[in-house]
Amino acid sequence: MPTLSALLWPFFDAVVMVVALIALTRFAGLRSFSKMSGYDFAITVAMGSVLASVIVTKSTGPLVGIAALAALFAVQAVLSHLRVGSERAADAMDNAPLLIMRGSQVLEDNLAAAKMTRADLMAKLREANVLQLETVQAVIFEQTGDVSVMHGECAIDDEILQGVRATI
Repeated sequence: MPTLSALLWPFFDAVVMVVALIALTRFAGLRSFSKMSGYDFAITVAMGSVLASVIVTKSTGPLVGIAALAALFAVQAVLSHLRVGSERAADAMDNAPLLIMRGSQVLEDNLAAAKMTRADLMAKLREANVLQLETVQAVIFEQTGDVSVMHGECAIDDEILQGVRATI
């Protein structure tokens, strides 16, 4: 049976780690928990893992956890700087968005390349309040894993589709 102090340490560690996470996030800026690229998501997951590790294990204390979080924020800042400053670095780190539907036509090869099913696609169309396939102008599998559904009356500006791969 755990002692009362053994049960209270996770609360202390949780408070310390959450305060540190908030402080580091405020210092690092808005991008800290964005999903602009795959590495952003990976770092966010790693931060959650560090937080959980410190809270549930006694072997690492909050200072080690804070150092690990600071390291992750630093890695994210360096990668973001490289990505913004170098097109080659951005190309190496980012997936290009992929066109899944052109108008009401499903691009089956692209759907398969995105590892999406028709059911996945239809769910995304429903999420976007598409009532008729004829109103769909484009569906794009974004570099973050999100799916953008463009539908309505207006034509899509070419600039919005810049960088989107039409074929695999």
